[in-house]
Amino acid sequence: MDLRQFLMCLSLCTAFALSKPTEKKDRVHHEPQLSDKVHNDAQNFDYDHDAFLGAEEAKSFDQLTPEESKERLGKIVNKIDGDKDGFVTVDELKGWIKFAQKRWIHEDVERQWKGHDLNEDGLVSWEEYKNATYSYVLDDPDPDDGFNYKQMMVRDERRFKMADKDGDLIATKEEFTAFLHPEEYDYMKDIVVQETMEDIDKNADGFIDLEEYIGDMYSHDGNADEPEWVKTEREQFVEFRDKNRDGKMDKEETKDWILPSDYDHAEAEARHLVYESDQDKDGKLTKEEIVDKYDLFVGSQATDFGEALVRHDEF
Repeated sequence: MDLRQFLMCLSLCTAFALSKPTEKKDRVHHEPQLSDKVHNDAQNFDYDHDAFLGAEEAKSFDQLTPEESKERLGKIVNKIDGDKDGFVTVDELKGWIKFAQKRWIHEDVERQWKGHDLNEDGLVSWEEYKNATYSYVLDDPDPDDGFNYKQMMVRDERRFKMADKDGDLIATKEEFTAFLHPEEYDYMKDIVVQETMEDIDKNADGFIDLEEYIGDMYSHDGNADEPEWVKTEREQFVEFRDKNRDGKMDKEETKDWILPSDYDHAEAEARHLVYESDQDKDGKLTKEEIVDKYDLFVGSQATDFGEALVRHDEF
C-alpha cells in the first residue's frame, strides 16, 4: 500500500470510528452568508466586495490602484458574460457570486482531478476513480480493520452513475464536481437524501424514527442525563421534522430537514448590484456600467479604509 492509499485508509477509519459522536452532528446543508461584514453601503462597500469576489480575493483588490482595479474588474466581467452578448444579467451575476463564494469547491475538484485522471485525457472514468481510490480493496477485499470498504465502493459507484448525466461511466469535470459535492447540484439532491437516510436508518425500514435521529447526533455512553440541546432536538423532531406525525421521517421529510429552502443571498446581492449600477435602467449591465461603479464591486487602495490586508496571487 502506497502513502496515498495509507492516508485514505486512515481517514476512512477515523470517519468510521467517529460515526457516533458525543457532540452534535449537523447534517443540514445551509447556504452560507456571503460575508461576515455588515451590509451598509452608506458606510462602505466591504460586504459587496466579499460577496462579489470572495473574502480572500477581495483583500487583493484593496492593494491595487483604481486603474489596476478597473482593468482586473473588466477581465472578470468578460468571464461573467457567459453568452457573450455584451450584457451581464442578474442570473449571470448570481452564478458568478455563487462561484466566487464556493471557489474552495473548485480548488478541491482540481486537486482530486489530478489524482484520478490517470490517463490525462481530460476525463475521469469510473474505472480510473475506482482504481485510484480502492485499488487496495480490490487486492485485499477483507482488510483486517473490518471497515467495509467494498460497501463504500458500491455506494460511490451509485453516486458516480447519478452524477454521470449521459450514462457512459466517464465524468467530465462538471460531472466529477457533482460526484464529489452532490449537495451543490439540484439533480444530485436525491442521492444526498438517500445516503443520509442509509447512514441514520439503522433498522433499514426506509424511515428515520426519533431514536435513530437522536442516535446519529448523540451517544449516551452510559450517561442517562441528556444535554439540553438533545432535548431540544427531540422536540424539533416531533414538532417540525415529522410533518405527518407518524413517528418517523420519510424521504420528503428528510429532504426538507437536510436541504432546506434557504433565503438566496446570492440572488439578493446580484439584484442589489444591478439596481445600484444600472444607469439606463434596462435591467442588465454593460461592462462600462460595472467598471464605472468599480468601487461598489471590487474596491481599490482608494476605497481601502486603512486595514492591513494581505496581497494575494493574481486573480
